Amino acid sequence: GSCWHWCCLGRNNACWALGTGRAHCYCDLYCERTGDCCEDYWASCCHAAVGCAVGPWGPWSGCSSLCGIGSKARSRQVTIPPWYGGDPCPDLKQRRGCLGEHPTCGTAK
Repeated sequence: GSCWHWCCLGRNNACWALGTGRAHCYCDLYCERTGDCCEDYWASCCHAAVGCAVGPWGPWSGCSSLCGIGSKARSRQVTIPPWYGGDPCPDLKQRRGCLGEHPTCGTAK
């Protein structure tokens, strides 16, 4: 299979060609991990540094404490991992303080 003018960043299942035996071979950066790159992948695809890319932050979780001091957390996912010495991924998790104020807090003994 040939990657000629067909190289993709990240993991892209649509970035493939027919290889030997009519099996799919891939021309995306992820094929290096899975070992299913097309024969000319290394020669055809530019190996410039690719920095990490991440998706948006998810929503904050609820407070870990119903009454009093607790914490909330949120996370995000890597969309393109760093390759060839590209910038590393930023933090994927954040935590912040919160104060639980459940209606039953004032009546607890």
